[in-house]
Amino acid sequence: MLMFHSRRRFSENSVSSNGHNRVQSLTEIPRGRKVKLVEINAGCRAARRLAEMGLTPGVELEILQDSGGPLLLSVRGARLAIGRGIAGKLLVHANGREPS
Repeated sequence: MLMFHSRRRFSENSVSSNGHNRVQSLTEIPRGRKVKLVEINAGCRAARRLAEMGLTPGVELEILQDSGGPLLLSVRGARLAIGRGIAGKLLVHANGREPS
């Protein structure tokens, strides 16, 4: 169970020591790429709300649409739209699959 504290970072230590899995903001990832959520760098309320929507460290997600506004994601078999501001607080690393 995740514990929520104000301005706490929730993370999973999943980045390899060899540096091949560079951690990036979700807003930097191209459409079609599958990524793994590594860290949520948000306040208590935002982190809790993201967890309620299924966005927790370790979850795999895919960017379905990025047209400059909100991002459309595929998370745990559901589609989810999140704003760019919140997406910028989600740190991810690519699973090695190129966009289709």
